[in-house]
Amino acid sequence: MDLGDPAVLLSSLFIGLIGTGLFIYGKKQADYKCLLTGVVLCVFPYFVSSVVLMWLITAGCIGGLYAWTKVE
Repeated sequence: MDLGDPAVLLSSLFIGLIGTGLFIYGKKQADYKCLLTGVVLCVFPYFVSSVVLMWLITAGCIGGLYAWTKVE
């Protein structure tokens, strides 16, 4: 992870906060879809150093969660 760029640091922090919120919500509601998405959003910013790629993965995860909940 390249911490020399403030955009990467702030993006990973914000995405981690979104993931933490989803994780807490999924734990309280016993919703394993939100729980899993929250874990993914908390972990993947450690491995991605591109801001654009980070936000695309986040959009894909949240979009996938939305689609996954609408199927049922």
